[in-house]
Amino acid sequence: MTTVSDHPPAREMTLPDPVALPASPPVAGNAPLAPTESELRREAIRRTLTHHAGKKADAKAMADATLYTLSLISTRLTPVIGVRGVDVLFRRALHLTQRALPELLIFGGEEKESAALLTRIKSSLAECKPAVAAEASYTLLVTFTELLTPLIGESLVARLFDPVWVSKQELSL
Repeated sequence: MTTVSDHPPAREMTLPDPVALPASPPVAGNAPLAPTESELRREAIRRTLTHHAGKKADAKAMADATLYTLSLISTRLTPVIGVRGVDVLFRRALHLTQRALPELLIFGGEEKESAALLTRIKSSLAECKPAVAAEASYTLLVTFTELLTPLIGESLVARLFDPVWVSKQELSL
């Protein structure tokens, strides 16, 4: 046992000895770790954008897929955090996306109305190279969901957005 003395009244307090933590469970060979919720959501976002863009998958199709997916997200999220909450979160995700992909320089935040901002984003994405549009769209949606998750929790994000994401089964139909 370890003895600790408090100050002013010299009172002794006894603490238990440190407890040894069990060793980590052995990892079997090269067994893959289960993907995290964030990794699964990222995969679902990419799958959803690809599906909604269709086989054409040019920049215009990707822009349409992005705005369609954002509208589905907004519809499901607005009752939870309100129109203003969705708008603020979206604008923050947009700002962070621009910082993460500075070569894009496609987003502007000076629009006061959300509809005007969405129109500008759609036209900007449509003018990009297809790979750039796809990466910007993916990054925007991932950033949005990752900003939202600590605010409302992983389980609520899953309940709200799982119906939005295209499943692997839907792709095979």
